[in-house]
Amino acid sequence: MIASIAKFIDWYALQAFSLFISARKGDIGDAKLAEAVEFLNGSDFIPAESKPAGLEFTSNIHFRFPSPRPCEFTENNVVYGCLYRYAENWQKFPTLILLHGACDFLNHRYRFPWMVPAIHCAGFNAATLVAPYHFQRRVRRIEKWHHLRGAKTFAQGVAEIRALTGWLLAQGCPGVALYGISLGGWYAGLAATRDTRLSAIVLAVPGVRANYRTTRGERILWPPLRKALERQRAAREAVDRTPLNLTLSQSVIPKENILLIQGRYDLFVEPEQTEELWQKWDQPEIWRLPHGHISWMFTPGINSRMLDWLAPKLGNKK
Repeated sequence: MIASIAKFIDWYALQAFSLFISARKGDIGDAKLAEAVEFLNGSDFIPAESKPAGLEFTSNIHFRFPSPRPCEFTENNVVYGCLYRYAENWQKFPTLILLHGACDFLNHRYRFPWMVPAIHCAGFNAATLVAPYHFQRRVRRIEKWHHLRGAKTFAQGVAEIRALTGWLLAQGCPGVALYGISLGGWYAGLAATRDTRLSAIVLAVPGVRANYRTTRGERILWPPLRKALERQRAAREAVDRTPLNLTLSQSVIPKENILLIQGRYDLFVEPEQTEELWQKWDQPEIWRLPHGHISWMFTPGINSRMLDWLAPKLGNKK
C-alpha cells in the first residue's frame, strides 16, 4: 500500500480513538500510580495457577462464563464469547482464539466471523472473547479511571484468556493458539510470558508497552487532549518498568511458535517497538508489511498465509 494512504487511515482513526479514550478516562494524572506499579510487579498480576472457565452456552455458538478476576462492576464480570466448532467431534481438533483490539468492533463483529470458514478449512475450531470493558461488558458509570484499574484490567483480560484455554484443553482439544490484534496482541503476549500450555501465538501490530504514540499525544489534533496525554508521560514510563512491558519478560513458548506482524507505517504503535520485542524474544518469525495499524488486515492472502503458518505448530489432525 502507498505509505501516505496507510498513514492517513491511521491518522484519522487515531483522532477518533483518542477522543473516545479521553471521554471515558479523562486526565488521570498519577492517580493510584504507586499501587498500580506495586500490583504489576507482584506475583498476583499473572498468577502461576489458572483454573478452567465454567462455560455456559446460550446458543450453539455463544457462551459466557464468570470472570476469574472480577472487579467492582457487575456488568464487566461476565465474559462473553463464541465457539465456532469445526466438526461434531470438534474436541479432537485444535482451537484458535481470536482477540480483538481496543474499541475494535470491526474485527470482533465482522472480520472474525468472516474468517471462520477459512479457519475451519485449515482444520481448526475458532473462538472469540470480548475483552474487559468492551461491547456487552461496557460500564457506563465509571466516574474516574486510574492506573490501578488499568493494571487490573490487563490482569483480568489475561486471566480470562487462560481460563478459556484451560477449558478447551480440558475438553480434549490437542492444542490452543492465540491470534491477537493490537490490544488483543498485547493480551496474547502477556499470556505467552506465563502459560506454557499455549501451542502458538500470532501478535498482529501488538501493543508492547504503555508509552506509545497513541498515549503520548503525538499526532493528536486537539491541543487540550494532546497536553493531557503529555502530562501522563512520566506515569506511563513508570508503568513501562513493570512486566506490563512485553520487552521485560520472555515468552515461555518456543520462538518457532511465535509470529509477529508489523505495519511499517503504523501510527498507533511504533514499528520500533515490535522490532525491540523481536530482538528481546530471540528473533521469532516476523512479517514486516508495507501497511499501517489499520490497513495491514487488508493485505491480500494474509489470513491464508497466517493459517498455513499455524498448521504445523498446532499439529492439526485434519
